[in-house]
Amino acid sequence: MSVVTERGKNRKDDGRRNKYSVLLPTYNERENLPLIVWLLAKYFGESGYEYEIIIIDDGSPDGTLEVAQQLQKIYGSDKILLRPREKKLGLGTAYIYGMQHATGNFIIIMDADLSHHPKFIPEFIKKQKEGNFDIVSGTRYSGNGGVYGWDLKRKLISRGANFLTQVLLRPGASDLTGSFRLYKKEVLQKLVDHCVSKGYVFQMEMIVRARQFKYTIGEVPISFVDRVYGESKLGGNEIVSFLKGLLTLFATT
Repeated sequence: MSVVTERGKNRKDDGRRNKYSVLLPTYNERENLPLIVWLLAKYFGESGYEYEIIIIDDGSPDGTLEVAQQLQKIYGSDKILLRPREKKLGLGTAYIYGMQHATGNFIIIMDADLSHHPKFIPEFIKKQKEGNFDIVSGTRYSGNGGVYGWDLKRKLISRGANFLTQVLLRPGASDLTGSFRLYKKEVLQKLVDHCVSKGYVFQMEMIVRARQFKYTIGEVPISFVDRVYGESKLGGNEIVSFLKGLLTLFATT
């Protein structure tokens, strides 16, 4: 008599039916990319879900693309898809571009700088299945979620931004500025078709538009860890852009 393990059950029942495309926009992430890819392969392999990793590098001058090419040789072109662009064109457009090449029926978006740990992805998938959610969002501000490695100033900026969005937009989600999420592909496609923001505001607008279209959102508490290598890309210009985007969404939604 054959015995089907839980892992085998995942492979048989879920792996053939669902495929998860991970979009990884990169810019100067040569130190972080090998580890994040290894962790993704580890947790997808252990859970048995079918996956692909789409790396969208925006002309990184530090050799990120060359590292990605080596990773493709190691893991295979069926698991690592390289879709580079000539220059930095913004986070929102990177997701749109990557999604055009995704073959999965679910899309996972996350940062490549190790601030989002792939260990949470099986929890995202489990949550999605429990409620057939259109979106599952990682939250730093609910349950046992949290932020590690930020100084007080950065924490206050993040908390303040999230508080403002909650007061002005009433989004029905606890973490609008996060960028670790799972989407049904057709849901993400509709949202990006209607979003007008670029950069960091893009994440916030996605949740606001989801509320407009009455999409369901599940949440999974996550631990957000500040990047280990490289410099944060959040600066004064991004903060100003965020505030402008917030006011625009408040006026138009």
